[in-house]
Amino acid sequence: MSKDFYSILGVARGASEEEIKKAYRKLAHQYHPDKAGGDEKKFKEINEAYQVLSNKEKRAQYDQFGTTFSSQGGSAYGGDGSPFGFGGFNQNDFQNWNFQSGFEGGDFGDIFETIFEQFGGGGGRKRQTYKHGSDIETRIELTLEEAFFGKKHELGFKTYVACKDCGGVGHDASRGFSTCAKCNGKGEIRVEKKTFFGNFAQVKACDTCSGRGQIPNKICSTCKGVGRVADIKEVTVDIAPGVEDGQVVKIKGGGEAGERGGGSGDLYVNIRIKPHAVFKRKKSDLYINKEIKIVDAILGKKIKMQEINGTIFEFSVPPDFNFDGPFKVSGRGMPHLGSPSRGDLYIHFSLKMPKKLSKKAKELLEELEREL
Repeated sequence: MSKDFYSILGVARGASEEEIKKAYRKLAHQYHPDKAGGDEKKFKEINEAYQVLSNKEKRAQYDQFGTTFSSQGGSAYGGDGSPFGFGGFNQNDFQNWNFQSGFEGGDFGDIFETIFEQFGGGGGRKRQTYKHGSDIETRIELTLEEAFFGKKHELGFKTYVACKDCGGVGHDASRGFSTCAKCNGKGEIRVEKKTFFGNFAQVKACDTCSGRGQIPNKICSTCKGVGRVADIKEVTVDIAPGVEDGQVVKIKGGGEAGERGGGSGDLYVNIRIKPHAVFKRKKSDLYINKEIKIVDAILGKKIKMQEINGTIFEFSVPPDFNFDGPFKVSGRGMPHLGSPSRGDLYIHFSLKMPKKLSKKAKELLEELEREL
C-alpha cells in the first residue's frame, strides 16, 4: 500500500517548501527515539516523507506515481537502509547519539536540514554550478496624467550585465575545451567530512570546471571567465494605462545577469503615483472639488470642466440634485487596467454666493421662495 507522505507530515498536497520543513522539524523533535515518548518507527517514516517532499524532483515523481517511484528511480532510503539517502552511516550510532547532550539548547532540525542539503542525493549526474543573477527592485514615480495614458519608461541602473565580448559564456567556444584534471571530466568530486553523525561522503560539483567536466581553452579576457561585467543596464518598462499606486511591474530577465550564461534575475518596478493638485484618486474613480454659482445651479446652466486627460466637457446640475453629496459623471475617471472602460468622476460642489444683493435681486429671491 502506498504511503501518504503528506499525511505523515500533516501538510496539504499543495504545501510550500517552508511549510514542509516546519512540519518536519516539529515532528522529528517530537518522535526522536532518544526523547521521552519517542517512536523509532514513526521517526523513520517522518524522515522518509521529508526526504521525498523536500526534493523537487522526488516530490514531482511521488505526486505522479506514489511510493512506487522508488522502484523506478531509487528508494527514499539509502543503500544502507538509513532514511538519509547516503551511505557510510551507521544507524545504531545515530540512535545512540543523544541530541540533548550534544546540542543542548539548540535546534537539531537545523542539523538534519544541513545533512539533507549537503549530503542527500548520492550523485550520479553532473551538476553545473552556474550562478543565476539576482532579482533587482526599483521604484519610479509617475504623474496622474502619465498613469492615465500609460508610458514607456526608460530605466538605467548599475548592475552585472552579460559580457558582450563572449556573449555571456565566459570563454571562446571556437577554441574548444580540455578535460578537467581535477574531476577527470566527470564534473563532480567526492568529498568526505567528519560530523557528529560520523563520516559522510559528499558528491558535489567540481569547483574547478563548475560541473562541466571541461575547461575552456580560451578564457574571455574581458570578464575573466565569469561571463558578466559591471555596467549600466538599460530596461524599458511598458506601463499600461490605469496603473495604480503601489503596483509592482515585473520585467522577466530584467535584473542582474548570471555567471557563464546562468540566467538573469528579474526586475521588479514599484510604481508610485504623485499626488495631484486637482484630482484625488480612489482605484479607478476620480474626485474633484468644483465651485459654481448658485444661480447657475438653480437655472441648470451648462458648466464646463476639464478631465484628467485634458478634454473639456459640459454638464448641468439636475433641479432635484442634493448638494450634500457628490455629483457623478460616469466614464470620466481613470482607465480600468487592461480594459478600454473607465471609472467615474465625482464632483463635490461648493456654491458661490453673491457678496451683495440689490433690492431687485432680493425681491426675485423672495418670489422664488414662495414658489418652493
